[in-house]
Amino acid sequence: MNDSLARFDIAGQTALITGASSGIGKHLASALAAAGARVVLVARRGASISDLAESIDGHAIAQDLCTVENFDRFAATVSLPFGAPTLLINAAGVNHRQPPDEITAQTWNETLHLNLSVPFFLSRALVPSMNNGGSIINIASLQSTRAFPNSIPYGASKGGVAQLTRAMAEAWSSKGIRTNAIAPGFFPTELTQAVFDDSAKAAANAAQTCMGRNGELDDLVGPVLFLCSSASAYVTGQVLNVDGGFTAK
Repeated sequence: MNDSLARFDIAGQTALITGASSGIGKHLASALAAAGARVVLVARRGASISDLAESIDGHAIAQDLCTVENFDRFAATVSLPFGAPTLLINAAGVNHRQPPDEITAQTWNETLHLNLSVPFFLSRALVPSMNNGGSIINIASLQSTRAFPNSIPYGASKGGVAQLTRAMAEAWSSKGIRTNAIAPGFFPTELTQAVFDDSAKAAANAAQTCMGRNGELDDLVGPVLFLCSSASAYVTGQVLNVDGGFTAK
């Protein structure tokens, strides 16, 4: 492998991926394993991640992150299978898609806790063990900068993720721990199933992009591998839109 390609190598690193039972988290777990990382998968649906972990020689931990009370203890648990993670992808998330008048304190708090609070507290718990540096990747959204119907808590949380990413970078980059985020456009996942089930809405979203199509999960792999690897050694505090040019129009 020449020096330029070696900078993209993540073989042998330990990656922790939350929300790994479906959608973006699941796809990235397989992609990082294929790139040679040792992957720890976390999700509340244990059966789904157990099957995936077996297929990629990873390790599954069934955990509802909303119920974690001690993230330092949880960080020790996720470090047991392969050692302390040097790569963290905070992909767990929820979007209840409620009209404003139907939002309750419970759904509001659950959305902000899982989408915004958990990435911070989990990252903070893992920072001390990233002795030789690491890369944290948060999942932002089109709704980090745009408003969409029936998504006020989700939009608030994802706007927060963008600023959280910058603040985490400011706090920890001097320790060699980079924090960035990807902001996907419209991709087919469980969270967006209702959108893709409506062919008119899906077509309208595709037309809004510069490329004229919605995303495919493989479109996320290259940007994430870049941010995980030393190829992005001088990149931190950034939100990378992977949206086919949706936000450019």
